[in-house]
Amino acid sequence: MAVVLATGAAATAFVVAAVLAEQRGGEAAAQDVTFLGEPVTAEEIALGQDLYAANCASCHGDNLEGQADWMRRLDNGRMPAPPHDETGHTWHHADRQLFIITRLGVGGVVPGYDSDMPAFKDVLTDEQIRAVFAFIKSTWPERQRTFQADVTANDEGDS
Repeated sequence: MAVVLATGAAATAFVVAAVLAEQRGGEAAAQDVTFLGEPVTAEEIALGQDLYAANCASCHGDNLEGQADWMRRLDNGRMPAPPHDETGHTWHHADRQLFIITRLGVGGVVPGYDSDMPAFKDVLTDEQIRAVFAFIKSTWPERQRTFQADVTANDEGDS
């Protein structure tokens, strides 16, 4: 009986330790996420997840996976919505560029470029756009977050 109790206690302790580690990992991930060089909060990430679901997921996918065959032009000559997970190229761009594209549409960075990406300046506040990117960036592995933070740090305002 003592062996069974000890085994059960050890299993319970393992589960509790795993849950606590996972919770701490989520907090650490929030602390590792920045936007324009400033740390974001867990609350911003949660808000961003809701805003992403309501405003972005219809094109970029519920799981940030983008549209199928996203690197091949559509019949209308436009590009499908890319993924925002680590398989896409969002993390190759500086925060400023991502913000401008979201706020003004692709034409805000590449004047005259014809895209299905709408401008969100009349839909989302600047703080809400920041929250959406806080969420997106929180899903990236450390390698992509680090690369993208370096791109942002070296961004001198050129498109």
